[in-house]
Amino acid sequence: MASKDRKQRLKDDTRRNILDAALRIGKDEGWQALSMRKIADIIEYTPPVIYEYFANKEALMLQLTKLGYCMLAKDMREARDKHTSPEKQLEDMWLTYWNFAFTQKELYQLMFGIEVNCCVWDNSIPEAEVPANMIWEVIGNLMGDAATEDLICKRYYTFWSVVHGLISINLVRQGVPDGMNEQVLKDAIGGIIHAIKG
Repeated sequence: MASKDRKQRLKDDTRRNILDAALRIGKDEGWQALSMRKIADIIEYTPPVIYEYFANKEALMLQLTKLGYCMLAKDMREARDKHTSPEKQLEDMWLTYWNFAFTQKELYQLMFGIEVNCCVWDNSIPEAEVPANMIWEVIGNLMGDAATEDLICKRYYTFWSVVHGLISINLVRQGVPDGMNEQVLKDAIGGIIHAIKG
């Protein structure tokens, strides 16, 4: 039994090393530079070993995308749980989302296909739904009896369009003065919350 556990630990370590190497390439050279050969060179294995874990580069990128959503959901859950009022929860969750986009820039780009030749996101990734579902729930709490699925959907996409739009602009074109983005973001979040409370 100990031998079986040890083999599984080695497999898990190799899988983690592959993902870490892929992320390092994405950070250092951009996702277009990612290749199985480069990963193999970094972890000092032959490319066929990597194919034992991931069928192709897209499968590897999909796994990194899932991990990115799990990290984002964890951060957003922690932000939500610091507060009891829906207004503060929404504000802190969206600020956390914003911060994630810049602290985990390469993962965020991969998750949403920003400056990535192939976007691996599709509607079948359950991990992608978790952050959105948390926001939906808090919007519903803020709206109270007035909440309908259509209204929650409208408010969610209003939030997401503004926040993701600002992030995308800043990821592809830097140069906005320090502090301006955060102020625009906070103003937008506050405005949408005010509109919801109506």
